[in-house]
Amino acid sequence: MVTKFFPRANSLPLTIISSTHFSLFPNSSLSIISLTSTAATQAITPKSHLYGPSLLKGRIPFQNSQSQLDPKPIEEQVIDEEKFSRVFDIAALRVPAKNCFALESRLRGHLLNWPRIRNIARVPGDEVEEELVSLLDDSKNGNGDEEGKLDALNQMIYGRVERGGEELIPVLYREKLVKEFNYRGFVKFKNLAKISRPPKRKRKKEEGEEKMRGKCRKKGFSVVEVVEEEEEDWKGLLGDKFKGRKKWRGSTRLLLLDERYADKGVEDLPQAIQVALQEAMEENPTSSFELIKCKLTLFYDYWQMNEVLEALLPEGVIIPSSFEIIGHIAHLNLRDEHLPYKNLIAKVVLDKNKPKIQTVVNKIDAIHNDYRTLPLEVLAGNHSLVTMVVESGLRFHVDLATVYWNSRLANERQRLLNGFTRNDVVCDVFAGVGPIALSAAKIVKRVYANDLNPYAVDYLERNSVLNKLERKIQVFNMDGRRFIKAMLSSEKAQTITQVVMNLPNDAAEYLDAFRGIFKDNHKRREFTLPMIHVYGFSKARDPEFDFHERIRIALTEVAVDVEMHKVRLVAPGKWMLCASFRLPESVAYAYTM
Repeated sequence: MVTKFFPRANSLPLTIISSTHFSLFPNSSLSIISLTSTAATQAITPKSHLYGPSLLKGRIPFQNSQSQLDPKPIEEQVIDEEKFSRVFDIAALRVPAKNCFALESRLRGHLLNWPRIRNIARVPGDEVEEELVSLLDDSKNGNGDEEGKLDALNQMIYGRVERGGEELIPVLYREKLVKEFNYRGFVKFKNLAKISRPPKRKRKKEEGEEKMRGKCRKKGFSVVEVVEEEEEDWKGLLGDKFKGRKKWRGSTRLLLLDERYADKGVEDLPQAIQVALQEAMEENPTSSFELIKCKLTLFYDYWQMNEVLEALLPEGVIIPSSFEIIGHIAHLNLRDEHLPYKNLIAKVVLDKNKPKIQTVVNKIDAIHNDYRTLPLEVLAGNHSLVTMVVESGLRFHVDLATVYWNSRLANERQRLLNGFTRNDVVCDVFAGVGPIALSAAKIVKRVYANDLNPYAVDYLERNSVLNKLERKIQVFNMDGRRFIKAMLSSEKAQTITQVVMNLPNDAAEYLDAFRGIFKDNHKRREFTLPMIHVYGFSKARDPEFDFHERIRIALTEVAVDVEMHKVRLVAPGKWMLCASFRLPESVAYAYTM
């Protein structure tokens, strides 16, 4: 028969060897388990150099599974999760629960060391209270008083002794009648209205298999099954037929041994394991240990995203390994070779990142509009692109269909904010929904935020109220060049100390708006010109020099002292950079027509 054990946290199942019963794998046969069909399981040709769990090892347990996992490039392709179930043969030690943690520390180097697989497992229905275990302990009084102890045990459990005694209490009597129910009805019932309902009939074998399969999936991503001797009845571990020390007394645990011991016997085990078991027997002569054979089944939920994609995609196709997370949305940038399998990839990404990820989208084209909105295609999950992003302790409402957001710039935004002080006044020319403007409002004295996109301005105002920063930020909706001239030509110009221009594709072209911006004002020594932080892209061999030259051309000024910072590599050969410099007096007070 097969007994199922569900692994517990930080543990793996163990099997047992008793001082009187230290056996090799007995002649055992595995009956049809609820997870498998009557047909033989299909084997996967393993690679000898692989250690640990792999889809290239083990056996596929389900009848309708296919050994070939290569999908066809069709949009209607559906993932068959049963194809990703694998059965592995392992060895285990079954030990008393009170000894399991001590043995685990001694045998730690010889236990199964697979990712996310626990190394101690409880045995379902095996938990026994200490009072009951003490009644079964005959180490002190011998076996002569065995009948009396069983009578006392029956008295505690059933309320009476089987060979006579006082009448059972009504509750226990009804439970006894339920067990005696047959097609003729109840035998010797007192009150039919109070009798419990009989147990439900057993379902068909196919229905039972489906039920157990679903139950195992709900319990977790792995199940341990023990292959036991046919003549052993594990249902009666503590039953009336308990005799001698070969029957288990009390709670037990399973310790899974390393996979290299799967086919080895007691004599082949390392000396360290044998010594540890002998020491445990000397400490407690009544302890029992047994070496048994187990089956470890890993389901679809166990495998990582890259392992599933590697099995699904054809050989030679690069496995997509990264994506951007925006709230509950996973943003992919799939290559052309991935497009025939985009729905499969999205389904795997959704399955392996639930419940955090609820929507998977793919960028289908570059940004070609003035509002910087991304052309996205929803591949899996719900179709809502409205989400909430938490960054730097602030909450941002975002609609990816109408506004722009890039979570990968979070570190760059934080680097920029670290240079601001409480005396600064920030002017954000391309603010979007406010990732820089609102974060700066927590630090600086005042923030002026602008964006051309009316949807972004609407979300910027909402987010400022949501984060209770509406008193420190003033929002504008106009063109960037017009906004620069309007702000620096007003009375606010003398207070502005920082100007942020985060529009990498076009920001450098707006620098000409600073030329001659203060030509109508008299030079004052106490007046400090603002720091400008402008972002841009470069595909040149020397991106820093190339971006510096574009800044000089836009300002029509040769002597510009620029501090250059490489933000990130957005594509092969394409860098995003940030140039920070003090607005030169020769530019700010230049005479223009």
